[in-house]
Amino acid sequence: MYIIPAIDVLDKKVVRLREGNYNDVTTYAISLEEQIENYRANGTELVHIIDLNGAKGDFSNQAYLFDIIQKTDMKIQYGGGVRSIEKVKELVDAGVFRVIVGTQAITNPTFLEELATLNEGKVKYADHIVIAIDVLDEVIKYSGWLESSPIKLIEYIDKCLVLGFFRFLCTDISKDGKLGGAGVELYQKLLSHSPIIKLIASGGISSMEDIQKLQELGGVESVVVGKAIYENRISIDEIKDWNLKSLIRF
Repeated sequence: MYIIPAIDVLDKKVVRLREGNYNDVTTYAISLEEQIENYRANGTELVHIIDLNGAKGDFSNQAYLFDIIQKTDMKIQYGGGVRSIEKVKELVDAGVFRVIVGTQAITNPTFLEELATLNEGKVKYADHIVIAIDVLDEVIKYSGWLESSPIKLIEYIDKCLVLGFFRFLCTDISKDGKLGGAGVELYQKLLSHSPIIKLIASGGISSMEDIQKLQELGGVESVVVGKAIYENRISIDEIKDWNLKSLIRF
C-alpha cells in the first residue's frame, strides 16, 4: 500500500475542508509549488491534487494549476471539475498521470461508456482514469459533495467494473478533515463485494496507526493523506519510510 500526499487548492491557496464544507476551510501558509517540491525532494512519486474551485464549476484556478503541473516531474493524480471527454484528453495529453472523474460519471450515463473506448494511437485514456466515489452514510455525493445521487453505491461500482474501470478513489465524507480515523467499515464492504478493485482510501487519516489498519485490511492499493501531514501528525519522513517498503511503484 502506497501513501499519496494530498494537496487541495482553493483560490490558489493550499487548504483543507472539513467534511467537504466550503464554509469550514483551513488555509495553510505554504504555496502549491513549495508543497509539491517538499514531496518531490522526499522521494514521493505520486501526489494528489484537487482543484476545489473546479469541483464547483469555477475554473479560475486552472491556468495556475496547469502551469505548475507541467513544470514538475512528479506524477500527478488530478481532480476537480473534470466533466468532459475533452477535459480528460487535455489533462492526459498534458502529462497528468491519473485523472479523477466524479460528477460527470455519475450524472451522465454515456460519459463512462465513451471514455471506456477512447483511444488515440498508443494512448488508452481509460487506463489513466480514477473513479471518485465520495460517500456519506452510503449515499454517493457529487458536485463538490453538494448533491446526492440516487444510484446505490454497490450498483455504481458494478457498472464501472463492467465498463473496465477498476481503480476507485473512495472518500468517507463523514471522516474527512476530522483526523478521527479512516472509514474501515466502508472499505471492508467494498472489498468484500469486489476484491478485484484497486481501492484508494481517503478521509480521516490521523496517524501511522490508521495507515497500518488500512494495510491490515488487505486489498487497499493506496491511501490519500492530507490534513494529518499539515497538522504534523504524520511526517514526510514517515511517509518516505513507508513508501520505500511498499511494493507499489508508478
